[in-house]
Amino acid sequence: MNSKERILKSINHQEPDRVPYDLAGTTVTSITKGAYQGAMEYKGLPTGYQTPEIDPVSQIVTPIEENLVRLKSDTRRIGAQRIPEYQARKKLAGQVETVTDFYGCNWEWDPAKDLYFNQTTFPLKEYGLLSECVHTLYRPDWDEYVRILRCDLASQIKFTEGYCCVADRHVAGLTENSLRIRGYEKWYMDTMLDTKGVEALFDIILEDKIRYWDSVIDWAIQNGKQDQIDVVAECDDLGSQSSTIIDPATLKQMVIPRFKTLFSHVRKRLPGVKTFMHSCGAIREIIPDLIDAGLDILNPVQYTANGMELAGLKKDFGKDLVFWGGGIDTQTTLNNGTPGEVKDVVKRILDIMAPGGGFVFAPVHNIQDDVPPENFWAMWETLQEYGKY
Repeated sequence: MNSKERILKSINHQEPDRVPYDLAGTTVTSITKGAYQGAMEYKGLPTGYQTPEIDPVSQIVTPIEENLVRLKSDTRRIGAQRIPEYQARKKLAGQVETVTDFYGCNWEWDPAKDLYFNQTTFPLKEYGLLSECVHTLYRPDWDEYVRILRCDLASQIKFTEGYCCVADRHVAGLTENSLRIRGYEKWYMDTMLDTKGVEALFDIILEDKIRYWDSVIDWAIQNGKQDQIDVVAECDDLGSQSSTIIDPATLKQMVIPRFKTLFSHVRKRLPGVKTFMHSCGAIREIIPDLIDAGLDILNPVQYTANGMELAGLKKDFGKDLVFWGGGIDTQTTLNNGTPGEVKDVVKRILDIMAPGGGFVFAPVHNIQDDVPPENFWAMWETLQEYGKY
């Protein structure tokens, strides 16, 4: 059984030969540059990663193909880079780097003190009503953007043969982008005082997402690669540790229907493709609505958030939803536990999530710089040993 067959069987709720493993199939199931280099050096493996960097803002890299094969990752990603042509477009002031993202937000990184880039500008923050300024939002030249995207797709598709091909999104979700564009305090006020402006901004982001997916699908069809795409991955962090980020009723009214529109559009163009959504936090209350909207796969399965206990999720939603993630928590055990504790947690979670398929192993979100190499390998080795059906 090859990797593609293994994942397709699992995401169709059947048991393959072993639990599938995802490393770097998306920008939210990957590893930071520091954690990756430390883990590879620990085993005497090469530390190279694919360029251009998949997400320099979060310091996320894609390991070289040689290491993805060694690590038995069953996925390969295709899709846009977060900062297209990052090396050419970054600005330097001494050692401090500044980059500008899709919607004109600036991000700054000082390697002497920062682990990641920090957002420094919020394009619509200084305006009064969002509904009066949303039309001024910066968006890049689309033809140039697609030119770069097509080059990236052509180079990435070469590695997907025999693997689960995940077509990944180009920007964050409706609420995440809105917060970055408007500023956190202003946007939360907007949800109470200017819902017309909030929805207008959502519609712009949705329009750009549809346009992006059409560009990916058009390229795939023109090059006879549409059958290689198994999963399309989207995101929107709709939860915090304790609750949804805003009232669930508001999410059900303004956000989830737009994802239904997006999922339906993609499915019409790629029948049979599975939809993947990354949403951190305590989102149990809206999971039925996401399923009704057409969601097949939930990530990162943040089981330490309120109401997100794995056994309950598997029992209540395991027939309708695939859990892609939840393999081990990156906020507690993977970074702060001992290798023995890591091993015990991975074994316990496999016992809960593996039966019946519908599970792809990945940690809860990206592996960060604070994860010791010993713990990375304890996780990986335990999966290899105990992840067999």
